[in-house]
Amino acid sequence: MKKIVWVRIDDRLIHGQVMTAWVKYADANEVVIIDEQLKNDVFTKTIMQSLIPKTLILTVLGQEEAVTYLKEDDPKARIIILTKGPEPLLHLIKEGVAYDSINLGGMGMRTGRKTLFKNISTSEEENAIFKELLANNVEVSVRIVPTDKAVTIEKYLK
Repeated sequence: MKKIVWVRIDDRLIHGQVMTAWVKYADANEVVIIDEQLKNDVFTKTIMQSLIPKTLILTVLGQEEAVTYLKEDDPKARIIILTKGPEPLLHLIKEGVAYDSINLGGMGMRTGRKTLFKNISTSEEENAIFKELLANNVEVSVRIVPTDKAVTIEKYLK
């Protein structure tokens, strides 16, 4: 299985913090975005590729493809996984793709969501998924940049 060095939920996916702080912190050589809509959007994928350092590989996959891809043997891979929400990450766990923690970045306000913590808004369905991830021994915490102290979201889930 490929080595997953960092998992982050952020509805912006690729942006300055991810590229400057987290890639360096995690010593990653590949970014894997798991998103059903984006996997077929050639234009947006091209833009995202232009936003990351040329030393990084960018791979955009749907959930099923991600499971197969991440289970492949590649001892050189050091992967950051990015998703817009928790659903694909629960799918990975259920399919046997292991990781220890999730860094919860921005999840913006939209219909059906309420503020969970600062700039993070979640729906009841997303909260249920986070609870299931926690029950599977996956730590879920907020940490904007690597130098920040992690704040677990467990106490904010009601």
